[in-house]
Amino acid sequence: MHVSNMSVIGLAAMLGVAIWGASPVGPMAPVRAATQATPEPPATRDPYQRSADHFVFKATAKSGPQRGEELYFYKCWFCHSELADRAPVLTDLGPAMTDQALAEKIRQGGPGMPAYRLTLSEADIADLLSYLRSARCCWEGEEPPPQPRYRAGTRTGSQQSASPTRRTLQGGAWGLVRAKGNPVEGVGVQLISAQTAIRTTVYSNEEGRFEFPVLAAGSYTLRVPRPMEFKPYVEESIQIDGRMQLENILLEHISDTYLLPPTPGVLAQLTGAEWLLNLPGTGEEKRVFGLACNYCHSYQQIFRNRYDERSWKLIVQRMLRSSSSTLFGNRVPTPETLDRTGRPMLETEALLANWLARVSGPEVEYAPLHYLPRERGRSTRVVVTEYELPRELLATHDVHGDTEGNIWYTAHRSPYVGVLDPRTGSVTEYRIPAKADATAGALPGTHRVWVDQEGLVWFSEGWAQHLTALDPRVGRVVRRFDRRNPGRRRVLGRGSNFAMDSAGYVYHTFFGRGVRVVTKTDSETGEEVQQFPLDRLPGTYDNIVTPDGRFWAGGTFTGNMVALLDTQTGEAWEVETPTRQSNPARGGFDPHGNAWLGGRGGMLIKLDGKTHRVSEHYPPIAYDTFYEAMPDKNGEVWAGGMQSGRFWRFDPTTERWTGYMMPEPYAHDRRTWIDNSTDPVTVWYVDHNGYVVRIQPLD
Repeated sequence: MHVSNMSVIGLAAMLGVAIWGASPVGPMAPVRAATQATPEPPATRDPYQRSADHFVFKATAKSGPQRGEELYFYKCWFCHSELADRAPVLTDLGPAMTDQALAEKIRQGGPGMPAYRLTLSEADIADLLSYLRSARCCWEGEEPPPQPRYRAGTRTGSQQSASPTRRTLQGGAWGLVRAKGNPVEGVGVQLISAQTAIRTTVYSNEEGRFEFPVLAAGSYTLRVPRPMEFKPYVEESIQIDGRMQLENILLEHISDTYLLPPTPGVLAQLTGAEWLLNLPGTGEEKRVFGLACNYCHSYQQIFRNRYDERSWKLIVQRMLRSSSSTLFGNRVPTPETLDRTGRPMLETEALLANWLARVSGPEVEYAPLHYLPRERGRSTRVVVTEYELPRELLATHDVHGDTEGNIWYTAHRSPYVGVLDPRTGSVTEYRIPAKADATAGALPGTHRVWVDQEGLVWFSEGWAQHLTALDPRVGRVVRRFDRRNPGRRRVLGRGSNFAMDSAGYVYHTFFGRGVRVVTKTDSETGEEVQQFPLDRLPGTYDNIVTPDGRFWAGGTFTGNMVALLDTQTGEAWEVETPTRQSNPARGGFDPHGNAWLGGRGGMLIKLDGKTHRVSEHYPPIAYDTFYEAMPDKNGEVWAGGMQSGRFWRFDPTTERWTGYMMPEPYAHDRRTWIDNSTDPVTVWYVDHNGYVVRIQPLD
């Protein structure tokens, strides 16, 4: 495992030298920031909680044109884009359109436009107008805005990483968490480096004790991420230097009952599962909502808004009737048209618009909130590291590690990809493809990333429908193959979710014009060398393949069918899952030849490689969903709980679930990369909200 000498320390071969609950070695006095002579009361707000900024559209700026761009991205772009062919492009409004007229149009909406008067304040509208009048308008993904939290520095072109230093995951600063004089288990404690902005989070055990790895000496912010039932706790300018005892963290409850007040600060910390636990509605309404709306974003992105029923219906229609992105497609459903929930689309639209207007409409007042308990025991034995990226609004998607210990990531709505050096937190950016080679009329963005045996980094340009290889040694694209689907210019194309075996062959599926095949492509030439027919599978979202290329597997984008293919014999097994609308998405093979897929219907799905039977495994938290499931070298399965704010570790032999709470209410993991060279394994993903996460269990 390659490590950072500026942040979380790498995994050593000998764990157990420092036990989580062990006593400190030698006499150590508590320390606090040198500028503070006496303890200060906990902070009234936490400016470091990302979800709080996302909740009020302030991830890129607090006000002004830059914040206006963020509002435009979420509220305007998917209709007013030059790619959408749906509404006027707003690049040159001219003096005839006054600010007063624009503001009123935003407030009231129109026949095809939601009314934003309920969800945008006058200050919001002023920021949006300032952006519309600026030279930067209007967003098309070409130049995403800078991320203000990023500190480590950005480079372009090829780069070489320093050799890592291998250290233990404990042995650094430590302390105790107390509330009303009692220890509190499962509380995240975080140190943010003032130099690199890298965030290192550990968790308190049953004694309330937490312990960091040995971090680089320097100034840090100490905080409790997602305090939920407690008041925010932030202390800045803490000097950290090796092993040291920190001042006790004394937390104060925000409520005298077991319920929490529905303040903006608390609402911004809710996971998707907690939103659904608290909102009224029937089982049908919540199930349909989960199946229809968990594919692409957190539930917070929905419930931070207020609309009337007419406006909700316009938004729901735009979501359900689009193709691959809300930019493209505008199907006109008939009463017989089925949607991703397996129901008639028109019925789903009416049901969701009515329910959303009731739970997030003009007159809604939230009742006191119930929340999920903190994780305990084994779940607290983990180190979570978060790395900021240099740009916002990327819609980050996939990750993959290289042999140098760097982590590559893709951006779904931007031409910029990047590689993170975990040792320093610095990111090197590349434009895929070069601007001169961009495909006209295609949204910029990449989907899948894979580092092959030669060190080439492969990307699928999902919207431009190309398969592209970057050589980081020369810092440029060296291969680019056209994979366009004839007649399907703007949807995700062939190979968006490609797989690659150890010999460099690329696998993906093609469905259309009466053809259902898995294709095998030579990555040297871009030519298809073999096709494998399927009989029943209507299409797959992912393609997964064993390293030797012997077996392929995939599952339907919507529905309940998975398939396993023996590429040596051509025999295929196409099997239905027990649950209708299990919606198997992405995954991988375990060491025993079993295929695992994350079910957007709320379960992990296993297709047994020997018996060809399907089993489903549900997490302990209701309303959670999965985008992917990735087995490690030991056969344990890792998956981000998209609506639980937990990263799950599932042991199939014992049926044991271990949930690691994330510092944000998201675990929006679309593709996991597992470093199996460490022991225990090291898990990486890039959250869709724009930061890279490393998970290092202590056992």
